Amino acid sequence: MRDTSAFTSNIIENSLQAVAAEMFDAMRLTAMSPIIYEVLDLGTGILNAKGEMASSGAGIPVLVGVVDKAVRRLVEIYDKPGDIEPGDVFITNDPAYGGVTHLNDIVIAMPVFADGTLVAWTANSAHWNDVGGMVVGSMAINATEIYQEGLRLPAVKLVSRGQVLRSVVDIIKANSRMPDFAEGDMWAGVAAVRSGEKRLSELIRKYGREAFEHALDQSMNHAEDVSLRALKRLPKGRFEFEEPQDDGSVYRVAIEVRDDEMIVDLRDNPDSANGPGNICRDATEIAAQMVFKSITDSASPANGGTFRPLTILTRPGTIFDAQSPAAVGFYFERLVRVHDLVLRCIARHCPELVCAGTFSSNCVTFIGGTRPSDGHAFTLVEPELGGWGATHEHDGNHAVFSPIHGDTFNCPVEIAETRYGVYVDKLTLNPEPGGEGTFRGGRGVVLEYRVREDGASMTCGFSRSVIPPWGLEGGRDGTPNRVELVRGDGTTTRHAFESDIRMHKDDVARIITGNGAGYGDPRQRDREAILRDLRDDLLTPERAASVYGIQV
Repeated sequence: MRDTSAFTSNIIENSLQAVAAEMFDAMRLTAMSPIIYEVLDLGTGILNAKGEMASSGAGIPVLVGVVDKAVRRLVEIYDKPGDIEPGDVFITNDPAYGGVTHLNDIVIAMPVFADGTLVAWTANSAHWNDVGGMVVGSMAINATEIYQEGLRLPAVKLVSRGQVLRSVVDIIKANSRMPDFAEGDMWAGVAAVRSGEKRLSELIRKYGREAFEHALDQSMNHAEDVSLRALKRLPKGRFEFEEPQDDGSVYRVAIEVRDDEMIVDLRDNPDSANGPGNICRDATEIAAQMVFKSITDSASPANGGTFRPLTILTRPGTIFDAQSPAAVGFYFERLVRVHDLVLRCIARHCPELVCAGTFSSNCVTFIGGTRPSDGHAFTLVEPELGGWGATHEHDGNHAVFSPIHGDTFNCPVEIAETRYGVYVDKLTLNPEPGGEGTFRGGRGVVLEYRVREDGASMTCGFSRSVIPPWGLEGGRDGTPNRVELVRGDGTTTRHAFESDIRMHKDDVARIITGNGAGYGDPRQRDREAILRDLRDDLLTPERAASVYGIQV
């Protein structure tokens, strides 16, 4: 019998974290697309044989949260002896087949065997620039069903027993406007899961299969205990909340907190939209999991055991439990709305655990066209930075990604201007007033892309463009998100959700993201903090007098 002591289990658990991080680096360093290697729009994970998350790498929390659900679906589909073999690599992107989010987010997964027995999986998920569909970037506002959004990969084998299935690769390339990027990003994902499989096999040989599987079970059991202890500290009861949305609809949530369980009930919500703003149940689960983790134990890594005390209730056929063939291209805006809804409901009962409203949108911007340098097609895909809400102890952060976007970065100006057919004319903090409080919200940004050739097009998906970020405990609301398209003749139009807006040479897409909301009565703000904001040009003397009551 191999060693299954707590000491050995701890070594294995930490090794899993190192392997997941190595997988992340392997993909980051070999990907073709800036959205992956610069923005880090990816996630990696190690799963047990059933598809429960054992360890995760860095990256976007949503894409980290995708991989366990994708692998669980793979295990359901390939349930016969011989369906899953050593050396296999699977690929999927369809929510009905474990893709979870939308067709641009590609999941690649590889089984890990020991002594002929499936013991684990390595997996990653990353955003690919273009997988076909109606518009450049594959996300069309006017899509009414998933068939219009691009290539669907229904949990198929990409590699069988170590042999690449070239026909699958050819299908992928033939359906992308950027086939070289698609193939390059695909091989980066394959390299990542293969490196993880190699490291796990070495770990199992060193400590034995029994010790390895015991360590996975122990880490999940420990994470469950941490969540249960945290639940006991939260206020108990049933809490309900509803919030109007930019389009006039109303979203509702009911949360019940018990000593051993949190139930998030989202059944009382509108039916699926006749457009791309739907999400499947797995994506809704991710949004609720993120809030649960942030209010129970935000410091330690999450695994499958973390969320055992969390129950999510949805009604099939609603926007939060969309059924195929519903369109899901802009799933991320609905997902951030779920996150905000659950967070805001919790905030009314334990405000010290959360921040005030953030700009709460991914503000994803697509600009496609041709590069003047070589005539090659390009697709700029950029989630945008914005302002976070203040907490009961600190001002909000300036210019960071939305809460669901996690440990990611904006694309450097030099990369954007080299790889895409645009100039970046401006990147500054948003000067609009709003978000004041005892602690003020962080600033959003103003970012200007100027296209360099005729024939370009833009697609944008910005929510919270009407309803601003919400203040807490007397703090002021933040400011909304929007896009202003400035034509060469100086005319300006405002946009939030729109597809395939035609652009010409020297037209400017001006991205304006919201300032986060404030926390607490502005009249209680420290005088030195007000003076510091004045020195940093975050506040005007007139605004200081009207909101804070201080004359400068």
